[in-house]
Amino acid sequence: MADLTTDFVGIKSPNPFWLASAPPTDKEYNVRRAFEAGWGGVVWKTLGSEGPPVVNVNGPRYGAIYGADRRLLGLNNIELITDRSLETNLEEMANVKADYPDRALIASIMVPCEEAEWKAILPRVAETGADGIELNFGCPHGMSERGMGAAVGQVPEYIEMVTRWCKEYYDKPVIVKLTPNISDIRYPARAAKNGGADAVSLINTVSSITSVNLDTMSPEPSIDGKGSHGGFCGPAVKPIALNMVAEIARDVETHGLPISGIGGVTIWRDAAEFLALGAGNVQVCTAAMTYGFKIVEEMISGLSQWMDEKGHTSVEDIVGRAVPNVTDWQYLNLNYIAKARIDQEACIKCGRCYAACEDTSHQAISMSADRVFEVIDAECVACNLCVNVCPVDGCISMEKMAPGQTDPRTGKVVESDYANWTTHPNNPTSTAAE
Repeated sequence: MADLTTDFVGIKSPNPFWLASAPPTDKEYNVRRAFEAGWGGVVWKTLGSEGPPVVNVNGPRYGAIYGADRRLLGLNNIELITDRSLETNLEEMANVKADYPDRALIASIMVPCEEAEWKAILPRVAETGADGIELNFGCPHGMSERGMGAAVGQVPEYIEMVTRWCKEYYDKPVIVKLTPNISDIRYPARAAKNGGADAVSLINTVSSITSVNLDTMSPEPSIDGKGSHGGFCGPAVKPIALNMVAEIARDVETHGLPISGIGGVTIWRDAAEFLALGAGNVQVCTAAMTYGFKIVEEMISGLSQWMDEKGHTSVEDIVGRAVPNVTDWQYLNLNYIAKARIDQEACIKCGRCYAACEDTSHQAISMSADRVFEVIDAECVACNLCVNVCPVDGCISMEKMAPGQTDPRTGKVVESDYANWTTHPNNPTSTAAE
């Protein structure tokens, strides 16, 4: 069977599935249950300094976005970092690490952006035996208003400065957790690398308001008639996370920087996608909060089975395999031509493809009197909308036109060599065009 063990910046774990720093990792009881369920590692919920105590709201802390079947698509949370004492957290971390030496245990930390604060907390964290630290530069609410979290993660100079402090005062791996609430994720990643970070993790939550109660006219979750923006996570943020992971993986200035992928990992396939785009492991939160810790069993068995089927013997075989195929739009092959094809036997005649294409796209699907839907090749641009709206998986597909065929829409002959687009005269970026 495939070997799922990972060595992420020298931190070994039996599988690539870690629990992210969040409510599920707030105390010893939870973490022990997680390890018993099979999680390979845990990032302990963010520790603060011994200054004024953190006080969380004693009311609703989560808002939600649901799909049509009430499947949870995303959570918005307004919870702050741990409100338990630093001493209690450190004692529990030491207990857990002593009993589970084969599991990864990372301490997430967020203290004021002052060297003395970091210098004071790091030796105490080191005494727990934790395998590394994660710098929380991503939290978008509550703590950011106090000059921490995303307030640091949005300023590359601060990221580099604090990372340097941590590398000076801590001798185990330093992982920098990045905020997605920024225009270009490459800059904070570069700053982390310049500061000596051993790895980055991303994404943290997306600043959001998920809904408004139209009776009380307050955002949800509502605390005594008032609401606040919070951090959005779950399956809905996965596309944002995948893109940002890929941007760092293919950036020449951060190439080779290890990445811990976070954002909407719910099933094994999600994890495989993050790995393929350059992540060395993945962190999970919302899925565990939705389905419980034992969801990791499906993730482990699913990933292992898929790796066996594909002939991958280790997680390292997958990491970064898709990165060379991520490119900028101008490098896409404009000689590639495809057309939609409808499997009439699978079609349930709902008409969603027709309605979507007729009203909002290219009028490339016809409907007969007896509701038979067919593609009009002369109008089809292979936009894929019909595939996406069809309720029957596999009923509609995109079929590549063979070289030498004439595209009925444009009248042009399909090029004989799709692969030559990078040097094709029609490509404005090619040397031939010059």
